[in-house]
Amino acid sequence: MTQSTSTPEQAPRTIPAAVPKSSGGKRRWKAVTRKLRELGSVGSALASTGHPYMAHIVPMRRCNLACTYCNEFDNFSDPVPIEEMYRRIDHLGRLGTSVITISGGEPLLHPDLDLVIARIRKTGAIAGMITNGYLLMPDRIERLNQAGLDHMQISIDNVMPDDVSKKSLKVLDAKLKMLAEYADFHVNINSVVGGGIANPEDAFTVSERALGLGFSSTIGIIHDGSGQLKPLGEAERNVWDRVRNLTRRSYSRFNHFQEAIANGQPNDWRCRAGARYIYICENGLVHYCSQQRGYPGIPIADYKTADVKREFLTEKSCAPNCTISCVHQVSYIDHWRAPQNATVTPGGGHHTSPTPELVQIR
Repeated sequence: MTQSTSTPEQAPRTIPAAVPKSSGGKRRWKAVTRKLRELGSVGSALASTGHPYMAHIVPMRRCNLACTYCNEFDNFSDPVPIEEMYRRIDHLGRLGTSVITISGGEPLLHPDLDLVIARIRKTGAIAGMITNGYLLMPDRIERLNQAGLDHMQISIDNVMPDDVSKKSLKVLDAKLKMLAEYADFHVNINSVVGGGIANPEDAFTVSERALGLGFSSTIGIIHDGSGQLKPLGEAERNVWDRVRNLTRRSYSRFNHFQEAIANGQPNDWRCRAGARYIYICENGLVHYCSQQRGYPGIPIADYKTADVKREFLTEKSCAPNCTISCVHQVSYIDHWRAPQNATVTPGGGHHTSPTPELVQIR
């Protein structure tokens, strides 16, 4: 791993010559302590509305793949320098952010990713990551363990790679076995149905495999670049229902939201984007989410508690047709309180990409 200049809190890391398998006792202990931290973060959110619950932060826009449905990557960007990542993470800590998830692009391409994760944990936040999984090896997984990663999500789009996506079970199954053997962090595998996916049945196969390896499993729907959905077809709906039956516990509180998405129907909810959920791009700007980049567009260094409180009370006109489940789930914490008394219309035709887009349904 490429290192920046070492400081007392940034000691060089070495890759162990032999990577030990993760023990069951160690995993169970980490799972218990992680759960306690998660419960504490929810309690803090219930007690006060003045801080973000979750932030997605992008340290690397470049990706080693080019899935045709994705508009969140390029093939040329440099990694955000580690010192700048430290500053941005510390600003999230200053705001009291409970969960910080690294996304991209492909975050495993960042040469100092372990240090990014360790810095997230230093703020007291829960550390998550969304990755395509291609670059995982036993020693890399052990470094993620040592850095303190809490959660990892991998989306697997099909059983065999095709022109839409190379994130296939055939390619990634060996990586999943490595995770099952070595990872001390929680792993979730997301499968997909919808436009561009040739074989809906693949989603069921992926979910069965994930559960068989001891991971959690979720399912997503692919929509177009405008964020709008068409109702699932009969075959897709059949797979959708079967996967949900496999993973019923994951859906206990959010079935209504997910059902509406699957049926192409609007939802009535209070979006707390910009407050409970924020998205920080590679340029260090705060956005409502990955699909409303540009709003509010304030540097994270300048984002204040007053901004969080303002956005908490601001209704977003895109909310009824929103498909970003993580924003909904975070907003659900406050569904019962604080009616929104201002309105903003983000985007206004902001989505112009003709390519499909993946929405994750958890």
